[in-house]
Amino acid sequence: MSISSATVEIPKFLKEMIEEQYKKEIAEKIFQGYQVKRYTTLRANTLKGEITEIENTLKEKKIKYEKVEWSNIAFILKNISEKKIRDLEIYQEGKIYLQSLSSMLPPIILQPKEGADLLDMTAAPGGKTTQIASITNNKANITACEMNKIRAERLKYNLEKQGANAYVMTQDARKIDDFFSFDQILLDAPCSGSGTIQLHPQSEKQDYKLEEIFTAKLIQKSVKSQIELLKKAITLLKQGKEMVYSTCSILANENEDIIQNILKQGNIEIVPIKFKGMNQLPLLPTKIEGTLCVCPNELYEGFFIAKIRKL
Repeated sequence: MSISSATVEIPKFLKEMIEEQYKKEIAEKIFQGYQVKRYTTLRANTLKGEITEIENTLKEKKIKYEKVEWSNIAFILKNISEKKIRDLEIYQEGKIYLQSLSSMLPPIILQPKEGADLLDMTAAPGGKTTQIASITNNKANITACEMNKIRAERLKYNLEKQGANAYVMTQDARKIDDFFSFDQILLDAPCSGSGTIQLHPQSEKQDYKLEEIFTAKLIQKSVKSQIELLKKAITLLKQGKEMVYSTCSILANENEDIIQNILKQGNIEIVPIKFKGMNQLPLLPTKIEGTLCVCPNELYEGFFIAKIRKL
């Protein structure tokens, strides 16, 4: 992969946290994943276009691509940037959605059902919400929650562009009335973003000091909101039903530690994650059997996912 000459130093405290959690050999693999430029990836939007139409357009435009075993709608583009993809008619018409491979995983693992009352707790900008709508053929009752008004408008725009049916609730998901209940919940929680770091920005203009943005305080703030959101999600989830908790962090204190803390309440259990093509993923070890953590590399962002059933 080509690498920009602009470089960013990984904060010392984060490097130490990763080395302590994963030990030296795996930590070096993560640091290498931070170094590389990721390929552009996208998802075909089957609400508006056929997969064959997307494939034919890419071939016509001489855009090289690969598919993945775990999804027939995911595309890895080999010789084009996101910027140029945005110029394509299929993008402008909402027939494709630019989305990282890792962020496509939570909706697939959730297995959303047609007719289900479904909540996407922190939905903006809408990638996972529109993917859920696509999986369910627009036949699920989706509530998409976003507390920030500007981000909520972006969410509404993407829903309309993708032809996805969902009710947008402009509210802090932690304050949703307990009167509501849902068959399925996706909680892609706000996090530090420790899985999405790129030490070599794709643009020279992105030269910055990571230690000024990525701080211990950011992690602490993330953990607090993650715990509150997960507790609320379990309250809103119907008994016997399932939810997915995910973050774009690879740190245990934002992932397994959060889950283990909630497991002590005794009213939830882990549903082991299994799906076709899972063996393709560059997985990191996790402290909870049945959960999944993806290692950052040229194809994937670092990502953690757990599936939970309410007892």
